[in-house]
Amino acid sequence: MLICLRVKSGWLCANRIFLFNFTLNQITMERYCLECGAKLFGREDKKFCNDQCRNSYNNKLNRDDNAVMTTINRKLRKNRRILKKLNPNGKAKVRRNELEKDGFNFKYFTHVYKTKEGKVYYFCYEYGYLPLENGYFALVLNKEI
Repeated sequence: MLICLRVKSGWLCANRIFLFNFTLNQITMERYCLECGAKLFGREDKKFCNDQCRNSYNNKLNRDDNAVMTTINRKLRKNRRILKKLNPNGKAKVRRNELEKDGFNFKYFTHVYKTKEGKVYYFCYEYGYLPLENGYFALVLNKEI
């Protein structure tokens, strides 16, 4: 949004980044840091006065997204750690309560692999599991990932 005021020498207009001063013979453009509001010098496309302001601005911008992603990634890493611990040799068979005892969350996995026979493997990165009968799970390791 551009806001303009009429002054004696012409027009004074501003938005979040720039301050324009339209006079009768010249146009001057003053730029300000998006984070702290300090006057900018140097390149015309410069938006921040230093790296700290740039980082601070972008961290504030991404804060909400980062909180959700951090929570999900923490759960995925925990699931992977549990599968890795219970599957040291690349193949294993465990009961559901062994996974749950360590805090495994079945809602979180990175991808699904469906075989030609119709079996569905759930993976947390390279470690996966296949639900079997009677509360058992086959644990696998995909070394190709």
